[in-house]
Amino acid sequence: MALFGNHKTPPPDDVLDARAGPEALLQNLDRVARAYLEKADRGDIVYPACKREPGTAGGGAREIWRDTRLEALRYLTMIPGRDDSLLIAPARQAEMIESFLRLKPHDETVIDFTGQAGDDVAIAIIAGLNWLNHCAGIAKVDRAKITGILRNFRKVVVVAQRWWSTDGAEARCAEMLAARQQLPPLMLYLVWLEHTHLAKEVAAAAALPSEVVRTTDAWTRFEAARDPEDLS
Repeated sequence: MALFGNHKTPPPDDVLDARAGPEALLQNLDRVARAYLEKADRGDIVYPACKREPGTAGGGAREIWRDTRLEALRYLTMIPGRDDSLLIAPARQAEMIESFLRLKPHDETVIDFTGQAGDDVAIAIIAGLNWLNHCAGIAKVDRAKITGILRNFRKVVVVAQRWWSTDGAEARCAEMLAARQQLPPLMLYLVWLEHTHLAKEVAAAAALPSEVVRTTDAWTRFEAARDPEDLS
């Protein structure tokens, strides 16, 4: 799992920060996603972010990376009566992983929730990954970098399933959260990390498409960043 960010000051209210812990991250996601979609509905921002032109408002690599990730994560905020524990409670991860692996992959971003808690979370996760694939097509991301998005994430989830099946997994999770150095494989964090990675590919293609730009210090800094806020 990736390291937590090493920010020296608390992040602004509109920044999602994994250091806050899984419960706070999920609560903040609900709030930030709602505010973002309201801005999009008012026409205050170009939506989706992958359609923004470099040099225009919100067209920087940081903004496109951050907002593309948020657009994909917003599906988690749309689940009626969402059972948060499936995403963040160690004791529920085996159940959530089983629900995700049982659900047949598809390529839709239109969601039709079933009322089954685990299935609905899995539906939202798949919709978010499909949204990132959609944005990658708009931004003209090199297909070699994003081929098999759902298949690759399923492999990640299978690895997490093995992790949770070992003795002492819940205790190790608690230790990792307390140390704030690595993210344990809670489903929320698995989705967070995958969305962060894929949204970065979209941002690179949309905001830094020029080969000339990719020889600059800005590109070097972008490549080294693990999170959009590393570019702030």
